[in-house]
Amino acid sequence: MFRWVNGRNPRQYGLDFGLWTHAIVAERIEKKFGVKLGLTAIGELLARLGLTPQKPLQRAYQRDPEAIEQWQRQTYPAIALQARMRGAKVFFWDESGFRADAVRGKTWGLRGQTPVVERPGQRQSSISATSAVSARGGFWFPMCEGGLNAELFVQLLQQLMYCRKKPVHLVLDSLPAHKTALVKEYVASTQGRLTLHFLPGYAPDLNPDELVWSHVKRTGVARRPLRQGEKLRQRIEEQLAKLQQLPHLVRAFFRAPSVAYISDC
Repeated sequence: MFRWVNGRNPRQYGLDFGLWTHAIVAERIEKKFGVKLGLTAIGELLARLGLTPQKPLQRAYQRDPEAIEQWQRQTYPAIALQARMRGAKVFFWDESGFRADAVRGKTWGLRGQTPVVERPGQRQSSISATSAVSARGGFWFPMCEGGLNAELFVQLLQQLMYCRKKPVHLVLDSLPAHKTALVKEYVASTQGRLTLHFLPGYAPDLNPDELVWSHVKRTGVARRPLRQGEKLRQRIEEQLAKLQQLPHLVRAFFRAPSVAYISDC
């Protein structure tokens, strides 16, 4: 039974539900062994096997495990080798949005009664930000207004490359704005100083910049609400500027198991 549950889900046994419950485990046992157990007994049995209820990480079913393995074992090592040979830097790029009325994290409340957090009924203005991080602790960010399009993306790339003496290998996801003819034209105009490399689809966990944004959102506005008169953009800029001064923290994101494939470039 341990092999049924650990690392697998009920859909792999022909069921239409993706999470293990006591009832589903009981149904599987009865079908396999002809033994009917109560839900309490199922819970005790799972506990003896070292299995506990946990909130699962969510992964898109469109993920291609073979493409991910090829990226980790072949594609990225080739990018890193090329960067070392050229004296270039490897950065990982990602965008994120912030809202002042977003509620994240947890709060205390009476057992059995879900706390209610009041917030404005109308959606408050949002702020977008972009960042690029390197395994050596480099962190670069600009704030931006509105949704990302090809024109804005080219402007951000121009800012990234401004006054840089060394070539840059930029690793990013495959958003449509990242792959337009306008972007390709700009990259070509850098004459090799900038190259773009695209992560496998539906695999944001391969990008350490995702971990940076997760940290920023958990420790920023979510932990200390905006004071009266304080602007969201100002708060985000201050937080990102502080992170820029903490290369040891940026390097720590690269030690997460999901991005352990990244070499120090």
